[in-house]
Amino acid sequence: MSESSLKAEATSNIIAEVVKPVSVAVLGSAAFIVTADVRVVNPLLHIIANDYRAEVGATGIIVTAYTIPYGLFQLVYGPLGDRLGKLKIMAWAMALFAIGTAACGLAPDLFTLSLLRFLTGVAAAAMIPMSLAYIGDTFPYDQRQAAIGKFLTAVALGQILSASLGGIVGDFLNWRLIFGFYGLISLVVFGILFRASRRSPAKVNPDIQRGWAAYKPYGRLLAKPGPRTLIIAVFIEGLFFFGGFTFLGAFLRDKYGLAYIAIGFMLTGFGLGNLVYGRSVRWLLARLGGEDGLIFWGGALTFACYLAIALLEIWVLFIPLNIILGVSYYMLHSTLQTRATEMSPGMRGTAVSLFAFSLFLGQGIGTAALGLIVDGPGYVPAFVIAGVGMLLLGTWIVYQTRRIVKKGLVS
Repeated sequence: MSESSLKAEATSNIIAEVVKPVSVAVLGSAAFIVTADVRVVNPLLHIIANDYRAEVGATGIIVTAYTIPYGLFQLVYGPLGDRLGKLKIMAWAMALFAIGTAACGLAPDLFTLSLLRFLTGVAAAAMIPMSLAYIGDTFPYDQRQAAIGKFLTAVALGQILSASLGGIVGDFLNWRLIFGFYGLISLVVFGILFRASRRSPAKVNPDIQRGWAAYKPYGRLLAKPGPRTLIIAVFIEGLFFFGGFTFLGAFLRDKYGLAYIAIGFMLTGFGLGNLVYGRSVRWLLARLGGEDGLIFWGGALTFACYLAIALLEIWVLFIPLNIILGVSYYMLHSTLQTRATEMSPGMRGTAVSLFAFSLFLGQGIGTAALGLIVDGPGYVPAFVIAGVGMLLLGTWIVYQTRRIVKKGLVS
């Protein structure tokens, strides 16, 4: 056996030792609270705008302020997680996240809230990509789609909780209270992660370098056709999908005058769609012809849902459409996530962090760009653009994947 093969095997054994004791449930607890925090703003966007006497589109800056650092700091946490241990990084980032989230409830103006959301996004960046990398280290590829599906159940529950609680708070309480509540829950999650990290001590991966040299793998990944396609695809996904999704709650309020509690519960449909996907992923893979089928039909169904929401002026239809939107989004996104865990098996934290960076950079830019359209031409053009973008994206990914495989450029 060659020296490089021996080194790769040793690295794999080190990683396997580290990850064995930790369950998907522990990782899911971190994903749950981070998702609940980021999505709670959606049903409250209109009421926060009113409180600060700002336009709805302009208030979307609190989403951009969270998602851009969330994406950017993936690039920092990836090498740190591979070198120092993913659980250790997650635990201490969760402590900072708890403090930042609680402080958001005290923000006196939109600028301060945006700044605090920025700092919270910095801390939150460690959670989901480190968890996905951890799952990639633990599960073989043929079992990974199902494991990620279970992990996404925690994400879905976070989405359901945040949307419904956001609606209740919007109608009956002060919106600031929700951030204090999430801050307290985050401290509990910190305790769970800290205990897990102590029971599963980190070991250094000898292939991970220190300083600026630790970031060279990002360039090497982007130089390969397969990973480069994934990174571009997830950026476009964040740009169009979440650029439109952010404003659905405000749309329901402005268009139909619905109560915030009704809007909150209606937005939980997206999380329910995630749960449906997690339970049916194996069936969907078999029926739709594998991963390419999931990607194409995910993009097509997302387009149909956005178009129907924009053009069919019957608010009750939003309920089933939002559930389908949740299923269709995860048909596409979960498949991209699964592929991302295989971009660089020896440094999954680094690879998945680059993937997440691209997603949230797209989400931040998309929210700002479509926010301008919402404040100008209106909601309908913004949703149509989001839907068309997702349809084209699904088609492009399938085409690129087949072209790369045909040319033998998978890696």
